[in-house]
Amino acid sequence: MGVPIVAKGLLRLLTAGSVDDGKSTLIGRLLYDSRSLYVDQMEALKRDSVRTGHAGGDVDLSLLTDGLRAEREQGITIDVAYRYFGTDRRQFILVDAPGHEQYTRNMVTGASTCDLCIVLLDARQGVLPQSKRHSYLASLLGIRTLVVAVNKMDLVDYRQDVFDHISADFRTFARALGDVHLQFIPVSALRGDNVVEPSLRMPWYDGPSLLAYLEGVEVEPPADSPLRLPVQLVIRPDGSFRGLAGTIAGGVVQRGDDVVVLPSRRRSKVRHVSTGGPASAGQAVVVVLEDDLDVGRGDMLVAPAQGPKVLERVEATVVWLQDRALEPGSTWWLKHTTNTVPATVTSVLERIDVHRAVSEPASALRLNDVGRVRLEVSRPIVADAYEVNRATGSFILIDRLSNGTAGAGMIRTGDESVGPTAETDAVQRVRREIAERLLAHGMDPALVGDLTRCATMTEAWSASVP
Repeated sequence: MGVPIVAKGLLRLLTAGSVDDGKSTLIGRLLYDSRSLYVDQMEALKRDSVRTGHAGGDVDLSLLTDGLRAEREQGITIDVAYRYFGTDRRQFILVDAPGHEQYTRNMVTGASTCDLCIVLLDARQGVLPQSKRHSYLASLLGIRTLVVAVNKMDLVDYRQDVFDHISADFRTFARALGDVHLQFIPVSALRGDNVVEPSLRMPWYDGPSLLAYLEGVEVEPPADSPLRLPVQLVIRPDGSFRGLAGTIAGGVVQRGDDVVVLPSRRRSKVRHVSTGGPASAGQAVVVVLEDDLDVGRGDMLVAPAQGPKVLERVEATVVWLQDRALEPGSTWWLKHTTNTVPATVTSVLERIDVHRAVSEPASALRLNDVGRVRLEVSRPIVADAYEVNRATGSFILIDRLSNGTAGAGMIRTGDESVGPTAETDAVQRVRREIAERLLAHGMDPALVGDLTRCATMTEAWSASVP
């Protein structure tokens, strides 16, 4: 039973699983058997296989993605590797994520932009804890299609009962992942069985090969979303031009559209778009408005009737990536779209055991933990829930001392701010300037609220003086 093949667009897919399950070899086999390698790549692969390969006298296909010296010496994947290839029916971006728990941050980075995840399982080992962890993280990051490739079938004599048993175990675990589509395929990445061509060694399997499935799979398209344009830069070469530059995070913008600027809630109309015509999600554009509003980096242009929330308090799922624990009272930089604001953890609600997909009470999140927390930001952010829009529903937490990424967050809900609806552009500008100065000098972000209130009172007093 095969998958009907029709012309498709670009598919971004992730390979995940435990250490030494054969992810890099599988990608190498896909590239090799689909004839997606150039002559010079083949020659370099053969030379590297002799010098640093781990496949005996055969060509070591894992070297196509394991490019770091440490990866080749240890035979493991450390960094995320991206490979681009295509067939007559589809174009692919392959993301090879590391399997070791130590490199969870790399796996999360790779999964954040993917549409489908290939979960590789070793037929000798079955469903391992790290396989469950990666599957859970993939579903948490919005990937709803999982291809479970049971690899190394050649090492278990291509037995159907082994494949059936592993498939049943994974289905039991996957009940906790919610609404995900599962496809099980027995493969041998080393020998090429069921990777590109159907295997003659497994006549009991009547499904598609891995490549045939990837060419024909229907990945659920993102829902039509309203306009979301985070402002990254204000372009003002002279007094006659004021353009707002950014990458569209959702929806479409074109000349004549009514827009609202958040968080100030000022309304205007689009006078010009740099593309000349309608621009959609993923495109970088410069937009000129009819009115000369006070708009700066971190603001967002949105559709009038379908705007996101302006949040001062956020509840989010966080993947913690730093040795220093995430605890109530700790402060971090929160980077959301083009906006960076000080944020304080008000509470840790729970920790999620990703191996069993159950929640348990917790007072802090440790390295590689996943949990639900509440945060309070020093000035409002303009955000959607992550399941509504990945770009405006995600953020990272940054260590204020090292400036390194400490955690990745997905917004679930939050409390809306009431302040910005009544504030004038002048107060908004003062709020932004104060926060930026505090960021620059490393001052306590708790001061932002008090200083902003002082600015508001000062403006009110100035307006009352004749």
